[in-house]
Amino acid sequence: MIRLRSEASQGVALSAPATVYVGLLVAAPLGILVVYSFWTQTYVSIDRTFTWENYRFALEDPLVRHLLVRSVWIAGLVTAATVALAYPIAYFIAFRTQHKTLWLLLITIPFWTSYLLRVFSWKLILGFNGVLNSALMTVGLIDEPLTFLLYNEIAVVLTLAHAWAPFAIMPIYVSLQKIDRSLLEAATDLGCSRLERFLRVTLPLTVPGIIAACLIIFIPTVGDYVTPALVGGSDGKMIANLIQVQFGAANNWPLGATLSLMAMVSVGLVAGGFVVLSNLMARRIR
Repeated sequence: MIRLRSEASQGVALSAPATVYVGLLVAAPLGILVVYSFWTQTYVSIDRTFTWENYRFALEDPLVRHLLVRSVWIAGLVTAATVALAYPIAYFIAFRTQHKTLWLLLITIPFWTSYLLRVFSWKLILGFNGVLNSALMTVGLIDEPLTFLLYNEIAVVLTLAHAWAPFAIMPIYVSLQKIDRSLLEAATDLGCSRLERFLRVTLPLTVPGIIAACLIIFIPTVGDYVTPALVGGSDGKMIANLIQVQFGAANNWPLGATLSLMAMVSVGLVAGGFVVLSNLMARRIR
């Protein structure tokens, strides 16, 4: 018993620095946001009187509701598109090629560059006189540049899907790689076709990787403000852009903190619901 207590004390002592570090970087900023959300901004100073005014204003403002719904919608589209495109790539690497390391390297190399450079690259591709419009006009498919390619939700979804692609491929690939190949052989011996084998064996076993990929993409995508600002235009703005304005030009930190907390709660509810729904679907597939 004494030895167990000694080992437990050593474990607590060893984990204490990491616990304090995480607490300072995560819990402390979150606590500051909560405190600020109950204050109000009065021109150049902050009124520290406890109030629910910021929450009332945020819930009643149609712009806030619209941007919050649009942010969740865009993040959902990005997640669905990225995972749908990432799964075949991960499947190919896991089952159809012997050069796995080379393919994984080729997938990650473009993402060694700056995130801003990749966003600007899509702006050059989708722009009025960009690469895509120039190519289509050169081959004679269009007579004048297409104006709907940039500064809308489509451009935001396309750019974010490309930016987060490796973060979807990797967890799905790991799930596929962990599948016991004897299970696939057994399914084939029992008369399953390739499609049946995929639906009954491969897909259910990769559900954890799919869920991980969805959460990795969905959660940070809702809070992205760089991509909507550069390629979204007025039709592609998200809640993070409004939060950035409150902390910046508007200098209204209490309202910015309130919007941040509302976005976090919304993301948490959607992510939790997605996990529950995915688990139910996985059980039905089994």
